[in-house]
Amino acid sequence: MLLRFTRTWLPALIVAAGVIAMVAGGFSDTALEGGAGVIGAGLSVWLLNWLHRLGVSGDDERSAEDEARAYFDKFGHWPDEAPRRERGADPHARPGARGPG
Repeated sequence: MLLRFTRTWLPALIVAAGVIAMVAGGFSDTALEGGAGVIGAGLSVWLLNWLHRLGVSGDDERSAEDEARAYFDKFGHWPDEAPRRERGADPHARPGARGPG
């Protein structure tokens, strides 16, 4: 709940406060500049949250890749592939060796 508030609602509230500051100031130059600064802060909060989520998603992909490599090292095939015997290959053939013919 708190995470959703921080990611979505906090930046929206900051931007809304900037718009309210502009309106409350009667759209004077000072109100417009101050409101624009507050809106920029709200957009900065949103951008930092987005960049953090982007960076964290790479960690999940790396973990999945590490698990797949460990599976390959243990069983000799990737998790989404059938074992070599089920694919119809000769289990005694050397990898990369040519067949008869």
